[in-house]
Amino acid sequence: MSGLGVMCLAGAAPMGLSSTAMAQSVPAVPQPPMPRLSRTHEVVSLNAVQTTRPRVALTFDDGPHPQNTPWLLDILAQYNAKATFYVIGRNAQRYPEILRRIVAEGHEIGNHTLSHPVLARLGDGNVLREIDRTQQIVWDAVGAVPVTMRPPYGSFSHRQMNMLFNQRNLSTVVWSVDPQDWRRPGVSVVADRMVRGARPGAVILAHDIHGPTIRAVPQALQGILARGLEPVTMSDLLAWPHWGPRGLRYVSASSRQHRG
Repeated sequence: MSGLGVMCLAGAAPMGLSSTAMAQSVPAVPQPPMPRLSRTHEVVSLNAVQTTRPRVALTFDDGPHPQNTPWLLDILAQYNAKATFYVIGRNAQRYPEILRRIVAEGHEIGNHTLSHPVLARLGDGNVLREIDRTQQIVWDAVGAVPVTMRPPYGSFSHRQMNMLFNQRNLSTVVWSVDPQDWRRPGVSVVADRMVRGARPGAVILAHDIHGPTIRAVPQALQGILARGLEPVTMSDLLAWPHWGPRGLRYVSASSRQHRG
């Protein structure tokens, strides 16, 4: 990691109401053209944050998933925990309402490329196309631009990290705690690995596309909280202003009137 700073587009995202997967979230106003990120820091890449504050970043890759992500959001709300969702652009385009719920409930969205390729095998132009398209999809859905990118499989060279930072002012975030939940080692094993790796500044990797991972989250959160650690978003862990748009509200399914 090469320093801390402030992102220009980060704004306060008001908390919404937790509800079911059928809930609907509503953008307040149509979105103008997507802005470019401005460089206000020198964080090219990181796998953890040097801090004495008792905070960790929970991060979930590969969603949004139509059932698992709303289920996970319900759990996070129960524990008042915040997370960063590194979304695949094609999934985000398919489920924009879930993206809006993520943001309305105070979480952060990061860029995990459009189609989940091995970026280290791509030329710079194709890398930027994968990332730019996902930036646009997220902007169109929630009116905010991701400020960090996670490369699929963690496969991204230092040269590419510098290229992305120089060309798009995006920081690359990998992780310091990997429970290898994609191997499906068991709910208790995943939870224990997340807890054992949790320490101030840790970046914890998980995947919200796997049902057993979601089942592991309550146990993991209980262990993390018992250690006196607060689960926060990446921007909060970095002491950047809270990420998210203004004016996004969340409307629960139960509050809508049925008209026959």
